[in-house]
Amino acid sequence: MEKSYEVTIGVLKRKLPIIPISSTVAIASFVLLGDTEMASYAAAELVKRITEPFDEIVTMESKGIPLAEEISKITHRKNYVVLRKSVKGYMAHPISVPVKSITTNESQTLVLDGNDVLRLTDKRILLVDDVISTGGSLTAAENLMAKVDANVVCKCAILAEGTAATRDDITVLGSLPVFSI
Repeated sequence: MEKSYEVTIGVLKRKLPIIPISSTVAIASFVLLGDTEMASYAAAELVKRITEPFDEIVTMESKGIPLAEEISKITHRKNYVVLRKSVKGYMAHPISVPVKSITTNESQTLVLDGNDVLRLTDKRILLVDDVISTGGSLTAAENLMAKVDANVVCKCAILAEGTAATRDDITVLGSLPVFSI
């Protein structure tokens, strides 16, 4: 029988499979993609908690996308920016930074399309993600925003995992443990 962990986020409950990510560590795998009920509910709850005014919403590919879209709708924004994990052919003058996350063994890149630079420069940024673990993706996103003179005023996620749950610089709705194997 597969091990699982039940998480409660407000009025919603999800049974998450516990997945090994190394020989010593496992996580409760929270996947927002395809869960429209959770994306909608979590966005509404996060918007209630965001106290800093912001101009633009930025998220990282790919699991933060549905949350950013719902926050965008609730806050009446026409657009949001997605930082990609690789350079795409349609990008003009992409800007990138390295990123290391808990769920990926090798180093990755976080890329901002040069077409979005003017839109973000001198703007107040809301950074959105689904789960914060080590904070590597978030730090890379902040570094990328600094490269284009954008000011990150608020960071939010549905869940904080492990020690990220003790951070006071991120607005979250709940926490997940990290499991030793």
